[in-house]
Amino acid sequence: MLPYAAYLRIYEPLTAFAEPERSRWASYAASHERPRRVSALPAEHNEAMRRVVAVPPIVAPVTESGHAYVRRADGVIYICPWQTRLRSWLALGRLRATLPPALANTFVPRAVADMAAVDFARWHARSPSIRTNILTATWHVPLAWFVPFGPPERWLVLGGGSAGDAGQPTAAAAARMLMYVTTMVQARRRVARALAAVRHGLPSGPHPYPRDDAHPNGADSGPGTSRDARRDANIDAGSEASADASMDSSMDQRPPRRAWTGQRADARPDAQDAVGPPSAAVGEIEEVGWWLAEFHPRSLVELDYGGLVFLLGDEELRSDQSVAEVAAAVTGLETGELELAVALYRRLRERWRPLQATESAS
Repeated sequence: MLPYAAYLRIYEPLTAFAEPERSRWASYAASHERPRRVSALPAEHNEAMRRVVAVPPIVAPVTESGHAYVRRADGVIYICPWQTRLRSWLALGRLRATLPPALANTFVPRAVADMAAVDFARWHARSPSIRTNILTATWHVPLAWFVPFGPPERWLVLGGGSAGDAGQPTAAAAARMLMYVTTMVQARRRVARALAAVRHGLPSGPHPYPRDDAHPNGADSGPGTSRDARRDANIDAGSEASADASMDSSMDQRPPRRAWTGQRADARPDAQDAVGPPSAAVGEIEEVGWWLAEFHPRSLVELDYGGLVFLLGDEELRSDQSVAEVAAAVTGLETGELELAVALYRRLRERWRPLQATESAS
């Protein structure tokens, strides 16, 4: 069984890679030995499980993974490296940042974590960038992740060989997946449009906003640029503290989120309570936008529901139109239909709330 997680991936064209990496990925894409797309996520998960059950657990591989997700479109090969070693280090950082020390040590003994911190610090001294092509969110899909996509880009496979909404052939009859794929150009346009709509269409106010990044969505949630990534870099709380502090400051490469001030005279309290302050909504979408900006402009962007499809029934997957509802909410903000936007937002929150509650129950 796959982990109950969703993934946001960037596939870059081969031309985005410098030699000799470009030639290596070209050979990899042509290889018959690499995992096919339908089996790549299970293969990645199986590798992780073998490391977890080892005694002592292996926090990260000794060398970076040579595997990648591969796509072909219009004669172009696109590559999304797994980056297993880097993502494992960042995952350890999240674990240690979010759990009490005693509990974190039951998952990864302190001595093992300290060794991993030293390895990461040495690697980071040679490779300043900690940009990853894959973001991960457990037990839900952050609402901002739906923004880059459009309804026609939906691809649903229920395990019986059904075709996707966009008409693509299924990879295998046994597959079960829900994903969206779009171009980087379209993704950036939609994010820019949503940012403008939220900034100008939502009322302000000091009320709470239920942020989707309250669940650490992997930094996988924008490593290299986001605040979560800077937190994830703090893998070691001991001997490498000074290196982490230096890393933390070097990663701060973007302007801070805008602080929302003031109160619109025509703001309606009911709408405010349902949606929250624009600064929070803007910040979530900005996280996605800044991450997209780090990659080649002719890349492909993929949203994969991953293991979440096993928590949802066939009818739930068929009726899940989260991307369409986000797009409609953005249109509502642009056209002044605030009540419509709020209603769609509430529907989205209610759809994903049970899955997030399952995490707490487990």
